[in-house]
Amino acid sequence: MSDLAGPVLDLLDVQVGERVLDLGCGDGRLLASLRDKRNADIQGIELDLEAIKQCLGRGVPVIQENLDHGLQSFADDSFDFAVLSQTLQQVRQPRRLLQEMLRVAHKALILVPNFGHWKVRLQIITQGRAPVTSSLPYEWFDTPNIHFMSMIDVKDLVRNIDAKIVREIPIVAGRAVEKAWWPNLRAESALYVLEQLPVVPR
Repeated sequence: MSDLAGPVLDLLDVQVGERVLDLGCGDGRLLASLRDKRNADIQGIELDLEAIKQCLGRGVPVIQENLDHGLQSFADDSFDFAVLSQTLQQVRQPRRLLQEMLRVAHKALILVPNFGHWKVRLQIITQGRAPVTSSLPYEWFDTPNIHFMSMIDVKDLVRNIDAKIVREIPIVAGRAVEKAWWPNLRAESALYVLEQLPVVPR
């Protein structure tokens, strides 16, 4: 996430005092930056104990929790933003987690690898093996990833949960390119800002 900190901060557009929840916050670097630069009210969730220690060393409030268990400890609309970076493909119920993010926060930001990238397709076609790329760097037998989705699949999922994509930024050759052509073929990963669609009374 460190090389994408700029685009993430721009997408979040956090105002002074706004509340940010980072799911799978790692060492807490993003939250610390939001606290220091935007005076944000921050909260992290992390499972790994060593990462939690790093968060605490940065003064980042963090709780140890498994994202597969949902976000039941948080009330509706507890945050302005919920962030999930390179983790959606690792949880058992990604649909449920996105719904939970949009329950506890007004907006959700997700960063996901793109299984539709041309290098992924080429390795499958020419080598007939599980692909290994910069955004999917693990061998099949030791990967934490259990779901593989393209940018098109992400859009389908967002529609399925009655949400909308406010912004989409493909990451092409390590750079954030908002107006990229053929993004599902060229982007190694993509950033999305999501909002829940308003409930239409019947």
